[in-house]
Amino acid sequence: MTSIVIAAHNEAAVIGRCLDTLLADAAPGEFDVTVVANGCTDDTAKVAGSRPGVRVLDLATPGKSNALNAGDAVATGFPRVYLDADIVLSTAAVRSLTDALRAEGAFAATVGRRLVLAGRPLAVRAYFAVHGRLPVFRDGLFGRGVVALSEAGRARFDRFPELVADDLFLDSQFTAAEKRHVTAYTAAVETPRRTSDLVKRLVRVRGGNSAMRAAAAQGEITVPVRPAARLSWLTDVVLPKPWLAPAAVVYVGITVLAARAAKQAGDGGAAWGRDESSRQTTGADR
Repeated sequence: MTSIVIAAHNEAAVIGRCLDTLLADAAPGEFDVTVVANGCTDDTAKVAGSRPGVRVLDLATPGKSNALNAGDAVATGFPRVYLDADIVLSTAAVRSLTDALRAEGAFAATVGRRLVLAGRPLAVRAYFAVHGRLPVFRDGLFGRGVVALSEAGRARFDRFPELVADDLFLDSQFTAAEKRHVTAYTAAVETPRRTSDLVKRLVRVRGGNSAMRAAAAQGEITVPVRPAARLSWLTDVVLPKPWLAPAAVVYVGITVLAARAAKQAGDGGAAWGRDESSRQTTGADR
């Protein structure tokens, strides 16, 4: 049985859509699904609990790492899929991830990603015209909101550390040869609807990644963490595709702005909160 763990903090607007798509074609007992509502002030737990067969844990304290560990403690099967509450992933996609992990030498798997850019302002679309082409997203496990691990893959580590960048942590556990990318399916990644929300998201991502690399440097994380490729936007994207130069100007400007904000924050960007604009949905998703 495939176990799916979803850490959800104030995700009432999107968790119903996530679960409905995930379970739409699932056979009875095929998936063991746990939603860990953590520190929620909305109806996340209620919405998740209204879906038949979904186990719900309601933790008083917010924190994704703690939620993932709590979900792991009650999950019953493998492979183990860690899914973000705002990601829409089909039943067939989860089955494909399970199949990919049956291959010899496969320890971790993810799907492709599709950036949702409709209706976004020009600056956001320009940023992702460059960001979406970075090669790191072709071979990494991050940026999709879904990572699946085999039982042997999950045995690589004990608990999720108390750090924000859980996807970078998972990516660091495995070599390129141990990862599988199921390109037949994609995770639809909602991009921010406002430029200010994009900056907010980048501040948190940058702070989380920096904290992860610092923990590795101090020996708190015992596996090598992927270094930041600061010039990849130029060498791997713009130079081969010079027509992206105008978009690159926007990309660099937003990146520098977020870097300065993260440095000034002094808390890894935690006070900036998360981007709520990409979670805007209608009541029909509940």
